[in-house]
Amino acid sequence: MNRTTLSLFAGTAALAAVTGFAALNSPAAAPAHTAEAAAQLPVERTTLLCPAPSLSDIADTSYTSFTPVTKGTASDGKAELQAATEQSADGTSGKKKASKPILTPKAPGTPATGDTSGSDGPAYVGTAEGRYAPGWTVQETTEVAAGTGRGLQGVNCTSADTDFWFPGASTASGRTDYVHLTNPDDSAAVVDIELYGKDGQLKSTVGEGITVAPHASEPVLLSTLSEDKQTDLTVHVNVRSGRVGASVQALDDKTGGDWLAASADPSGSLVLPGIPKDATDVRLIAFTDGDSDADLKVRLASPDGLITPAGNETLHVKAGMTTAADLGNVTRGEAGSLVLTPTDQSVPVVAALRVTRGKSGKQETAYIPATAPVGTRATSADNSGKGTTLSLTAPTGTAQVKVTASAGSGGGKAVSKTFTIKSGTTQDVDAPVPSGLKGTYALTVEPISGAPVYGARTLAATEEGVPGFTIQTLPDDRGTVAVPEADQDVSVLQK
Repeated sequence: MNRTTLSLFAGTAALAAVTGFAALNSPAAAPAHTAEAAAQLPVERTTLLCPAPSLSDIADTSYTSFTPVTKGTASDGKAELQAATEQSADGTSGKKKASKPILTPKAPGTPATGDTSGSDGPAYVGTAEGRYAPGWTVQETTEVAAGTGRGLQGVNCTSADTDFWFPGASTASGRTDYVHLTNPDDSAAVVDIELYGKDGQLKSTVGEGITVAPHASEPVLLSTLSEDKQTDLTVHVNVRSGRVGASVQALDDKTGGDWLAASADPSGSLVLPGIPKDATDVRLIAFTDGDSDADLKVRLASPDGLITPAGNETLHVKAGMTTAADLGNVTRGEAGSLVLTPTDQSVPVVAALRVTRGKSGKQETAYIPATAPVGTRATSADNSGKGTTLSLTAPTGTAQVKVTASAGSGGGKAVSKTFTIKSGTTQDVDAPVPSGLKGTYALTVEPISGAPVYGARTLAATEEGVPGFTIQTLPDDRGTVAVPEADQDVSVLQK
């Protein structure tokens, strides 16, 4: 048997292993080979990375894990969140007497929680397998009572990747912004960090070739990369080798702070959902990395439809430069989402909003990056009965959506509601709360029909008159993967 025939047998065997099904017939009886639509099957393994939560001695951090119940999964599996430095090559602890995982879920459909306090909380690596893997979500939420970044900070733990854009960072006086890089793998990652301001890229060699050791996390202070003080920056994290999880911690001396998640991939049209209705100031930051300027139409998806903010009808974004526009209290007491579309030629851009609530002296800030649509399903963990607001928008057409509140981490029964989001509107929906709720719960959003839906969840907790809050967007949870349906065509071996 020659090498070509061996390779063909190996190829057909691989297809059978991937799809779990292959029909083997004799060449004479085989029908014409056809390619069928890819099947959406549950993922079997998910890895999430949580950045080190805070440098404050008075920080209190909670972690909440949740996996939606998914049909078609294996009956076994496990999930756990372990300090990054205690991970080994097989995902288990590399120490004989390592500390226990901060959380270990008991079953899909019920949240699991854990907590830390102080300034020495580590970065965490989470791994879910089998029935725990599809749609696994982990939320990191930190309360800081005083000092730089005081207020509520929240971030969804993310998957590792090789390219990230963060419009909305700053090196201005009073700001302390870090890029947190977490490496989940057994080999070192090499990362470049580029900063782009109002006049283009900031000169710096310090951000080139940053090494992140295996199973380690590196917080990089932006002000150490450039002496240039800029109010609005776009941070580009480019991984030369390996992969990392990346998030920006944006802290202010006077107006609190929050985590800034990466913007959706550069696109000609962007949606930034879930601006709180009581926002006192909204600032839009945008950037394009191409050779052409971008001209964007700026619209607000309100409860009554798409409107154009007076004085901010368009935004001109110069190539390679960060552009910002102050939209003020653009929502004017109503739910809203920002929709950016090209006025003419489509040029890929990234964007984020810096949102402020409260009055002078008692203000808090949070960030909303441009995000992908909910897609098949999206989940937000760590919700409470009173402090949660779920915001949904359908910019291009009417959509119907099912929202499910899970059982509580300490008890309660799951409840679902269905909502219709009219075309061009944003709604702060009356999301369900588990009956008999004890602890925290998860909200899972599943579009049923209609146009694409975008979403965001706001957590709020006012302390001593300061309106602490944090916002997380709701992109697709990537709980399933497309696997081609294929039949073996053994007749090809006879050619």
